[in-house]
Amino acid sequence: MKIGVPKETVADERRVALTPDVAGRLGKSGLPVHVERAAGQAASFDDEAYRAAGATVVATAAEVFGQSDVVLKVQPPSSEEIALCREGVALVAVFQPSAEREAVSQLAARKVTAFSLALLTRAQAMDVLSSQATVAGYKAVLLAAAAAGRFFPMLVTAAGTLAPARVLVLGAGVAGLQAIATARRLGAVVSAFDVRPVVKEQVQSLGAKFLEMEIGEHAEAAGGYAKQLSEETHRRELAFIAQQVKDADIVITTAAIPGQRAPVLITADAVRAMKPGAVIVDLAVETGGNCELTEAGREVVRNGVLLLGPLNLPSTLPQHASQMYARNISSFLSQLIKDGALRFDFDDEIVRDTCVTHAGEVRKP
Repeated sequence: MKIGVPKETVADERRVALTPDVAGRLGKSGLPVHVERAAGQAASFDDEAYRAAGATVVATAAEVFGQSDVVLKVQPPSSEEIALCREGVALVAVFQPSAEREAVSQLAARKVTAFSLALLTRAQAMDVLSSQATVAGYKAVLLAAAAAGRFFPMLVTAAGTLAPARVLVLGAGVAGLQAIATARRLGAVVSAFDVRPVVKEQVQSLGAKFLEMEIGEHAEAAGGYAKQLSEETHRRELAFIAQQVKDADIVITTAAIPGQRAPVLITADAVRAMKPGAVIVDLAVETGGNCELTEAGREVVRNGVLLLGPLNLPSTLPQHASQMYARNISSFLSQLIKDGALRFDFDDEIVRDTCVTHAGEVRKP
């Protein structure tokens, strides 16, 4: 039983699926690891570190795919990578099947058993979405601080006192809570809004003010994520948020609904009412965006407000993002490998919910 780690082929992806320390632990447990040359270089893990941990470094992706029983990736596999897969190999990555229809069909045709950790919501030790959201929430605040034309903390200087920045975080999931904590560390006055009242205590424990609105319906889905609101409730939500963003210097939006388009929380009219020089960082831009005017991968100015639509923020902190990802994926492997062999127990909720293709069939259309 061999584990394979190819180098990521997406241009802006700097993470690697396994770090040397995790590869070493797998090797000691009887699971040898083959790593493509320079796979971890962009994340500051060189080939020698993998060799020192007991992994085998091979020259090409073809060798990784050709010699491995389980292939571990960060991004979904490309058509070229799928063509390298042997029949019956297991592949683990992070992708939404609905957004990767062609790849899913190709994986099924090659009889690859493919798993997506994007479909995992409950097992904390394996929760890739949460670990990577931690990175995104942290980095979003740093981007905002760098882009803003003001300090975050209150400063008392010889030239007078400078007021602290007012930061508003929309969505208090993992990314939102990390954004709150980071903004507070930088000295900002922070408030947060979420449709799930259960997160109020977590927000307040970080020193932020929780903005409350009467929702009037259950807003939490399975796994603790927010769910889509009724049309009337969403209309009231937009009006409530529009009042809050008017006074904010920085707005970080993190609201997401798994498998669906991100909800619009800030309308174009709300942006027009904001202060000149305000900054919005939209972490949901990859799934449509929480701000009506955000553009994916771009920085744009609308009515004096700077809108940032960063893509793949976890890749901008590749060292720690890779360390967390590797631990997540190592924990997941314990569900697939028993006594040194692949065993797919589809009665197991984790295996069943994350399996996208198996034995030539698409299990998650």
